Amino acid sequence: MAKNGKKYLEAAKLVDSSKRYSIEEAAELVKKTSVTKFDATVELVFKLNLDPRKAEQNLRGSIVLPYGSGKTRKVLVLTRGAKEKEAQDAGADFVGNTEYIEKIKGGWFDFDIIVATPDMMGELGKIGKILGPKGLMPNAKTGTVTPNIEQAVKEIKAGKVEYRVDKNGNIATIVGKVSFDKEKLAENIKAVYAVISKTKPQTVKGVYVKNVALASTMGPGIKLPLDL
Repeated sequence: MAKNGKKYLEAAKLVDSSKRYSIEEAAELVKKTSVTKFDATVELVFKLNLDPRKAEQNLRGSIVLPYGSGKTRKVLVLTRGAKEKEAQDAGADFVGNTEYIEKIKGGWFDFDIIVATPDMMGELGKIGKILGPKGLMPNAKTGTVTPNIEQAVKEIKAGKVEYRVDKNGNIATIVGKVSFDKEKLAENIKAVYAVISKTKPQTVKGVYVKNVALASTMGPGIKLPLDL
């Protein structure tokens, strides 16, 4: 939707761009300012004083949201032996090993996330150039390379979201849907704040959090406190 569209302009009038809203106020306001006909995703964006070219400031991880993300994600588990049954019992959508790697080579991407046991990473490295640009390569930092397949799959199905700093030092992550109760949205937002504030690298000098904003898909941004 164009930012000068009628619905957007009407929604933007409800937001005071000079004000930082409390999390509870913002959770209520983001529901009112949604401009889509579908159940829009709500995203939280942190503008941070980070230089992702420095390894210790290239933040990446995952957060289990208290009330989930509102998105159902298809999970592909790459493993062998007894772990295959563990993955199936945990609710994985696809389970296997080299046959799925061959399918991906052939252009198959009917999944949202890959979880792999460490013994599969040698095989996965062969398709790193395919998975990397799509952000699908499993990573120990986000809990997607792990021997604990059951826990990993269950957390993803329960609404675990990943975050990663971009080249400009921003971190954006999903915190729910517009249809969520404002209380549930607020609790999800607080959970993300807690994780981001704890992961401040020791090498960051001065202000860590420059700005925080909440928005629904195509909706106006709502400024939030810089810390809780």
